[in-house]
Amino acid sequence: MIKQRPFLVETLTAIGLILAPFILPYLGFAPNTVNRILVWGLFGVGFDILFGFTGLLSFGQSALYGTGGFVAAYLLTRTGFHHVVSALFIGMIAAAVVGYLVGLVALRRTGIYFAMITVAIAEVFFFVEFNPLADWTGGENGLPGVPSPSFDLGFTTVHFTNGWSLYGFLAFWYFIGIVIALRIIRSPVGAVLRAIRDNPLRATAVGHNIHGYKLTAFVIAAAYAGFAGGLLGIMQAFMPPDAFMFDTSAQLVMQTAIGGTGTLFGPLLGAAVWLSLQDFLQATLGLGAAWKLVLGIVFVLLVCFLRHGIIGGLVDLYALATGKNKQVEEPVEETTGLTAEEEQKIAEAQIAKVPTVAPLPPRHRDSDGYKGPILQATGLTKRYGGLVANSDINFSVNHGELRGIIGPNGAGKSTFFKMLTCEVPPTSGKIVFEGNDITGMTVTDVCQLGLTKSYQVNQLFSQLTVRDNVVIAVLAELRGKFRLDMFRNIESIPGLTEQVDHTLAMVNLTPRADTPVASLAYGEKRRLEIGLALANSPSLLLLDEPLAGMSPRERVETVKLLKSISQGRTMIIIDHDMDSLFELVERVTVLQEGRVLVEGTPEEIKGNPTVQEAYLGGVLEQ
Repeated sequence: MIKQRPFLVETLTAIGLILAPFILPYLGFAPNTVNRILVWGLFGVGFDILFGFTGLLSFGQSALYGTGGFVAAYLLTRTGFHHVVSALFIGMIAAAVVGYLVGLVALRRTGIYFAMITVAIAEVFFFVEFNPLADWTGGENGLPGVPSPSFDLGFTTVHFTNGWSLYGFLAFWYFIGIVIALRIIRSPVGAVLRAIRDNPLRATAVGHNIHGYKLTAFVIAAAYAGFAGGLLGIMQAFMPPDAFMFDTSAQLVMQTAIGGTGTLFGPLLGAAVWLSLQDFLQATLGLGAAWKLVLGIVFVLLVCFLRHGIIGGLVDLYALATGKNKQVEEPVEETTGLTAEEEQKIAEAQIAKVPTVAPLPPRHRDSDGYKGPILQATGLTKRYGGLVANSDINFSVNHGELRGIIGPNGAGKSTFFKMLTCEVPPTSGKIVFEGNDITGMTVTDVCQLGLTKSYQVNQLFSQLTVRDNVVIAVLAELRGKFRLDMFRNIESIPGLTEQVDHTLAMVNLTPRADTPVASLAYGEKRRLEIGLALANSPSLLLLDEPLAGMSPRERVETVKLLKSISQGRTMIIIDHDMDSLFELVERVTVLQEGRVLVEGTPEEIKGNPTVQEAYLGGVLEQ
């Protein structure tokens, strides 16, 4: 959650834009250069929401930039349409619609494949503009004669023609664009976008429809691109065909990287550096086409030495000067000379003094009146080609039951868990949760129904703080899997702060609430992992090896936590720590080679010779 003084950034931005015409000329900035910087800066605001905040690197923004620009320019030059601002908004809407359609295609893939699809789409748009649509776009000649804006105030008419006169018009729209962008990133939608950038798997697992939010970010970026494209035509009195070129997208990416991603102002600063250097290298030094080589070298150096851009470098420098960049070192277990049993007894005595916080009750759902087993799997089978990971598993858990699952490595426990939470679809079989057939559902859908899971390997939002991690999970419960409340203050959501604070207290992380996750000790990360699964008040909680890799003290603390959160909640636990597991659960299911070998109480499992022979080698013999 971004916490800052209300409207401070907006106020400083307005002051900066007002003072710029009085200061920048003394720094050698020509008015036309400043105007170009504003257009590129506004173009980059939308791209930064897409890339810097959502983590989607698109090289196809030129297609949307050109679409908005040419639609607006066509209206103003070929149809007799005289309302400049209306033409800008029509172009923006056209770009947003195209962005929505492009996003439906491009977002079917992730990572490098997503980026390559956007490259291909940009090339398609460039070809179409130059050939089939040349009669409308002017082809290689573009659309000349784009009028400048003017406003009739009754007693006078204000004209924005060029230079510093046009600056006021462009600065106004840049300011509006920044204000809207700030509202978006401070909203619940902005919080989810940052979570997707950091860990899309976990954002899905806590109950968010990440595809919907990614598409939203893509459309927002398209709208900004389209509006900026319209401003380009007005600024130059001509809509150039090179707006569609791949070079435009590449330049946008480089400017944003230079200024700093995830800052909103990085694209403006990057554009200022890029365009001023371009003018200096071409006009002052007379390098001609060689300016690209020199500017490319500058870009490489900036990326190498300022990995987070200029703004990121300034933030790091400030943190270094104020001592705020010190990493919290993970505590090191001291060697005491005591045995593991003695250390555990001491830890138990110390942790027993720490008060526990009662867990939140499972949230009310439509299926609360269901009286059968909370979870029932029938004939569950998973094949990977010729490999059978799980075979014909029948599994049932009652409301309020604490069930343990054991088995050696390779027994199919993790695959079984993934099928129960719908991370992977079963090859055959059926899964029923609280009377609802969830076979084939998504992870997001079953989380919204009240079935969540903690992961064996921590899946956290590492670039965020502990509190922000819990906020992401709680938002999924309070808002549902998808909601476009882009202009809502995240802190105004009823019950959010209370539920986040309660979850932090429950996993004993309140003192670490504002600590970056990367600075937590391992045991703290494991508790946070459990906290994320618990934050949206599930009725069934699946824990995959919650005690793995812990020190004796951490293990004791986590066992106490699990005992406290089990009150009034159904839990299924996989773990290799047999003593702790048997202490926690009421019944145990034993898997062998992907099948259920036996089920029973912990005492029955301990005394079962088949289990001792097949799994434990006599470890559990009494």
